[in-house]
Amino acid sequence: MIKRQKILLTGRIQGVGFRPAVYRLARRLGLSGTVYNDTKGVTIELQGQESQIAEFLSRLQSSDEMPRLAEIKSCRTIDMDLVPSQHEFAIGRSDSRGTALSQVTGDIATCRHCLAELADPADFRYGYPFINCTNCGPRYSIVKTIPYDRPNTTMSVFEMCDRCAAQYADVEDRRFHAQPVACPACGPQIRLTDNKGKAIKKGTGSAITETTRLLQAGKIVAIKGIGGFHLAVDPLNDDAVRRLRRRKRRDHKPFAMMADSIEKMEEHAIVSDPAEQLLKSPQSPIVLLPKKATCLIAPSVAEGVSTFGFMLCYAPLHYLLFEQGLDVLVMTSGNISDEPLICKNERALEKLGDVADAFLMHDREIYRQVDDSIVHLIDDQPVLLRRARGYVPTPFLAGKSCPQDIFAAGPDLKNTFCFVKQNQLICSEHIGDLEDARVYHHYIESIQHLRGLFEVEPTVVACDLHPGYLSTRYAKSLAGVKLIAVQHHWAHIASVLAEHGRHESVIGLVCDGTGYGTDGAIWGCECLIASLESFERFGHLAYYPLAGADKASKEAIRPILALLRNTHGDGFKLDEFGWLLDRIEPDVTRQQVVLEQIDKGVNTVETSSLGRVFDAVAAILDLGSYNHFDAQLPMAVESIADGDVEEHYGFDLIRANDGPIQLDIGKMMRELLSDVQKGQPRGVVSAKFHNCIAQALLEVAKAAKKSTGLETVAISGGVFCNRFLANRLIKLLKEAGFSVLFNRDVPSNDGGVSLGQAAIAAWRVSRSS
Repeated sequence: MIKRQKILLTGRIQGVGFRPAVYRLARRLGLSGTVYNDTKGVTIELQGQESQIAEFLSRLQSSDEMPRLAEIKSCRTIDMDLVPSQHEFAIGRSDSRGTALSQVTGDIATCRHCLAELADPADFRYGYPFINCTNCGPRYSIVKTIPYDRPNTTMSVFEMCDRCAAQYADVEDRRFHAQPVACPACGPQIRLTDNKGKAIKKGTGSAITETTRLLQAGKIVAIKGIGGFHLAVDPLNDDAVRRLRRRKRRDHKPFAMMADSIEKMEEHAIVSDPAEQLLKSPQSPIVLLPKKATCLIAPSVAEGVSTFGFMLCYAPLHYLLFEQGLDVLVMTSGNISDEPLICKNERALEKLGDVADAFLMHDREIYRQVDDSIVHLIDDQPVLLRRARGYVPTPFLAGKSCPQDIFAAGPDLKNTFCFVKQNQLICSEHIGDLEDARVYHHYIESIQHLRGLFEVEPTVVACDLHPGYLSTRYAKSLAGVKLIAVQHHWAHIASVLAEHGRHESVIGLVCDGTGYGTDGAIWGCECLIASLESFERFGHLAYYPLAGADKASKEAIRPILALLRNTHGDGFKLDEFGWLLDRIEPDVTRQQVVLEQIDKGVNTVETSSLGRVFDAVAAILDLGSYNHFDAQLPMAVESIADGDVEEHYGFDLIRANDGPIQLDIGKMMRELLSDVQKGQPRGVVSAKFHNCIAQALLEVAKAAKKSTGLETVAISGGVFCNRFLANRLIKLLKEAGFSVLFNRDVPSNDGGVSLGQAAIAAWRVSRSS
């Protein structure tokens, strides 16, 4: 029986080679019709035998038939009248009422078909470091403007040879409209130079061979990849790794590593099935893997943490290097610590000439520098810690279209920003910490680039409530826009709601280091009753006085003294805790100055920060007394927690005068200090501390449920990057009958705040229109 059906698809299906794949499948099955993009996704009109249409729909869901980037979220069919005159299948024009705001997708790891050609001596792209097709290769990092056509990319300077042009124009070919398509005859080339830019080796084979030799000899090589430069070194060579740390000025933060196979990673780390799937995904992120008890990786690669960050090769150049006999490499961002990633050859030589011994570069310009994304597993699900290469600029889809364009400025730390256009929320890649002038300049440039790429003209701007944030000041400097200030922790919960397509009220548990509160205090452990429309503060960690402004996020002595003063009141005496404090801050005069600041309220704020409590516990456990990078001390506490321990320290929930519930951790502090004095193992103390926080948050959630009737909990905030705590809390909440939502596609740290700001602003604009 011949019939005609309209198939309405949503998901990640625009700009990923989906329509050509549909065309090829329909032609193979003898079906006529058309496929075109529309405002919601892709529409297919099919005509032919009913059995063949059924076969088409079955194969449409097959990973073997569709592009590796394609992800169908919904599929709806509608019967239609036959069109007797239609006998062919065609790719139609996009719906004139609107289409994808940009056809640009993220940069994608080399596919298996290209890898096979790369290794095939009979293929004319054999050994070519820039092999790619519709299913893989650079996208976002090379596009200058839309539409996403070759003349608008950095590949415009490379004129295609006849063979590449023929594949590019052939709808049946895997390289149909693959904008970066090239070969050795017409495309980019690599070269190896010294740190002054003088050529050492030219030509692919000799340059790669010499690069491998240098790395094996303990040298540091800057390697230009897809989104910028990496600094590479042998991770088995502790002297070489420490030399890289000194030169890069990154003394403590763990380095990421790369291998070309799961088997090589498993020599050093535990790779679960979900982790392997992530590592092999088209996005090819860095995945945090538990360290093996014994391995050959130098201690200086990742000290003070229980995981290694590993990624698989994702560019042809990487595979060619590893073919020379490399097992594993440190591959860390090509920059000086905390500065933006470097992507230009000249800039790399200028800034990294004192860091790298040699430079493996190429002449394909990177227009947008994009860091590697970082993922870990929470509740056995992939959760982003840094959203960048491979994931950006894929938009989040809202339930309905917003009548005005919106810009959300994001926070100052771990900044991302976000645009809203119609039903799409478009988050930027990880930008960094705006306090660095070079990062702030990169922030401004990135806003202008993404705004142009998606043709956004914001009339509404959302920003953080904190008046001192640079992002807030930038938002306020924009003329002719309506400004919406959004409280930091509300934005965290809104980011979870936006990810999950929700808008209604939930119990929000938000735990982090800092966020400006509506009362002028610094919030950081909150229970909110929140929707996209509004929020109410239901509970929080009892305030304690934190002295020293920015120093308080670095020096653990400050929160320790504040918590001790809160716990023991006026009876607290420094000399009674000399056994502890003198180890953390040997200068007794500094101890006295900080305590005097707290007692007199000088340069002191009231805070409910849970992040600073983690700092204090780390120092009490002799894991360090200073955060050399964000969350160093909390990560150290997490890394030693004993997973077999079920006990938890005590706490109290206090509610007075119908105000918010307050979580008092005085009992916890007294019991924890007692355990430390008794010589309890640090892993046990850490576990009891984590379990205490999880149990306390559960009890707050139960109180919120009793008060509101809500049974869905959303958790967010940088503290929940802690896998031990997040897994424990999610388990407890589920056992108590709660439905639990948490960030997956944006980080739970401040990297997700801009999405929440955007979602709140979009809801407000839509409701008022």
